[in-house]
Amino acid sequence: MPNDFTSLPANSNQALGIAQYAIDFMSNSPGKRGEPAASVLEKTNLFHTDACICGLSAIALGTNAPVLLRNEAMMYQVPPSGAGTMAGVPWAPQAKAVRSGTPIFGSAIDVQVEKAIVANSAAVREWDSNGTNFGYNPQRKQTAGEFGHNDFYPVALAAAQLRGKDGEFALRGMILLDEIRGRLAEAFSLKSYKIDHVVHGGIGSAATFGAMMGATAEQIESAIGMLIAHYIPFRAIRAGKQLSDSKGASAAITTEAAVLSVKRSMMGFMGPRDIFRNPEAIFRLFQGPGQLFVKSESAGTGIPDAVKGKDYASPFDLHLARTGDDFAVMGMHFKLGLYEHQSAGALQGLINLINAQPHLLSDQSGDAIKAMRVRAYEPAFGIIGDPAKRDPKTRQSADHSMLYLVCTMLRKALELRANGHKGKLGWKELMLTPHDFDNSALHNALTRSLMAKMSFEHGGREYDEKYPDGIPTGMIITDEQDQKFDTGLVMYPGGHARNHMGPDKVDLKDILNHKFAALGKLAADDPQPIIKRLSNLEKKSAKDIATILDFPLQVQGKFD
Repeated sequence: MPNDFTSLPANSNQALGIAQYAIDFMSNSPGKRGEPAASVLEKTNLFHTDACICGLSAIALGTNAPVLLRNEAMMYQVPPSGAGTMAGVPWAPQAKAVRSGTPIFGSAIDVQVEKAIVANSAAVREWDSNGTNFGYNPQRKQTAGEFGHNDFYPVALAAAQLRGKDGEFALRGMILLDEIRGRLAEAFSLKSYKIDHVVHGGIGSAATFGAMMGATAEQIESAIGMLIAHYIPFRAIRAGKQLSDSKGASAAITTEAAVLSVKRSMMGFMGPRDIFRNPEAIFRLFQGPGQLFVKSESAGTGIPDAVKGKDYASPFDLHLARTGDDFAVMGMHFKLGLYEHQSAGALQGLINLINAQPHLLSDQSGDAIKAMRVRAYEPAFGIIGDPAKRDPKTRQSADHSMLYLVCTMLRKALELRANGHKGKLGWKELMLTPHDFDNSALHNALTRSLMAKMSFEHGGREYDEKYPDGIPTGMIITDEQDQKFDTGLVMYPGGHARNHMGPDKVDLKDILNHKFAALGKLAADDPQPIIKRLSNLEKKSAKDIATILDFPLQVQGKFD
């Protein structure tokens, strides 16, 4: 299947263009409808299952934000399908919806859709263990390197449930959402201006939810304008010595705002139009007005009086896939456990060294290792090398601590060897799970003694210029005899979208199946029926999708 793209030039109204692209993608019109290749469906299915299993395990262990937001959602129950005049969606009569709300994970009770979405998205993101991306498209010369995560699938699933649609419709919506946020991540770096990366996902959520619910292009444009004008989160939520619930719930809260904006637009509220070219919105505000004058056929609407009569462009062109296998999701990465993805190169390097030099694990106390040094790129060094994270006191800080992540994986390797494990130690055997971040693990004496032996350095330009193509990382371990063992440069660790191009190739599906089972067992004695229920969406009927979240959840109590 050939690759076909919708191109939205910088001097066009890209908010309206994204809206029309989304409507066409979700339509059944030949030549307009989205037709992703089978490989795109397969990868998105894996990301969806991964996200849901992460979310279910976070709920099962009673993590704070997901539980709180689930309780909040249950305060916004709506009448069940068919219950008199309230059946359907009053704010979107053109959708011909069959339900007035959607459920949270593990429930059959419908609540207001934005409340279900904020609860489900927060659960998905809580462990920071689902998919991620570093916007990188050298073919288009768009390598902004903005972060992003596969946190937003509850948006597409909820829209399909409201409409009474099948799994193919839901999956196509997920691909659409990833395409919009993924291409924006390639084109514009929000982090450069201390804006949180979830904004791109919010734009994708507004466009996708609107298109799936039957909104007009103008209504979706209005919703995107409202989101950008009213709801911009800054990276303050990720700053500070010890991180809070805001870090994990950021995507969910922005998505809640996006869905509310769509609902208001569909009821007639008019938000700012042509927001990408607006000189006082985030995209142009930080780029400087002088370089953005462009001649075009028509000036954008919504431009302040001070600049009327002049034509402006956004800082980038957008190219959004409609058919083929060149979708943004194909460049996104899996996490093979619980860790900040910026650490994946160091974790792969550790796996490589301890397998190549088994004597490094000969002493359970770690005394066979004298020192460890990791070198990496910016922004990895700034994000997970913060000096405050040498002594993490919360899970959210520990999973963003290079020292803690590497030394916890090393501790697990030492313990396995001490317990008689003689085989290879890889991602499955050493997978970091929630219990590696509980209160006991945070203060584990062996982990802390290993952390005292480890240093983390910025590798400089040599490393920086190789990101976001890969995760350029080097590790040197010095043993007790002062012998040094060097990984060399690790670029494409396990889980990376280009892992198959490097020497560290892993069996991704095998590792993901292990991850799904390991996390799934926290939520159910036998997680396989749930995993099966959440997989292969394109084969699910409308009835299957309507009840896909209706299964018992095993809740073990508050995470400690």
